[in-house]
Amino acid sequence: MTAQPRRTERSGPQIASVVTELPFTPQLVRAVFRDVTSLHVSRSAAWAAASVTRTVLTEIIEGARSAAAEEVRKRLTPQDLISAIDRNIEVEVGSAWYLHSPTFHGLMGELRNADGVLVSLRERRGTRTPSGVAGAHRFETGVRRLLKSRGVRAVPAMVRDLDGIASVFLTALARDAAMVVREGGVKRFGTVHLTVPGEPAPAPPLKDPVFALSTRRGDGRTVGGDDILAAVTMQLFGDIRQRAITEAADMTRNTSAN
Repeated sequence: MTAQPRRTERSGPQIASVVTELPFTPQLVRAVFRDVTSLHVSRSAAWAAASVTRTVLTEIIEGARSAAAEEVRKRLTPQDLISAIDRNIEVEVGSAWYLHSPTFHGLMGELRNADGVLVSLRERRGTRTPSGVAGAHRFETGVRRLLKSRGVRAVPAMVRDLDGIASVFLTALARDAAMVVREGGVKRFGTVHLTVPGEPAPAPPLKDPVFALSTRRGDGRTVGGDDILAAVTMQLFGDIRQRAITEAADMTRNTSAN
């Protein structure tokens, strides 16, 4: 009986270099997905989700760095995070973290129920799991790598907030990607087109990522790269959404080619 050659997964310097460029590893992405779904996560999906998370955190860090530079500071603080969000509403993601972070407690305002009774912070946090908050510590290594790559440092409280935002954002992205698989595409999301009264509405451009990702192909047991891109259209908007989709698509295309 002839021994069969052992199959090994394709690897090499090209793929290794691509993966090491990501501060958030595909293994971490899969761990987050396991928290919210039993669906299999393809390699392209793991890389795409890691890329999107990097894009979002990079934009937040750049905004915070600009705020710190105006005060001639080299270390980022939670106040710089608030300034970054105030200046660019597109980076206001992972908002479930805000209820758990001292940085945002004074900014959340009061919330009252239908009877006018003040809702406590504990009640507002809710009991839903997983929220991404419990696993936020897993992102610290990646956040510190990303800060270093951008040439900045941050105080521990700022690192903690970036950990939490990354974790909550990726958890929500995983949840939406799983929904896309179950529903066969983006069923709860649309686009708005401005029209002139009396004139027909323009057709959506063929290259519009939201239009292109409104339906999916593939089996119903695996989260693919396109499912991640579809989930991005529900989690992000504006320029950062387009950038995240473009960078994630480039990431999966390059790794597939290698």
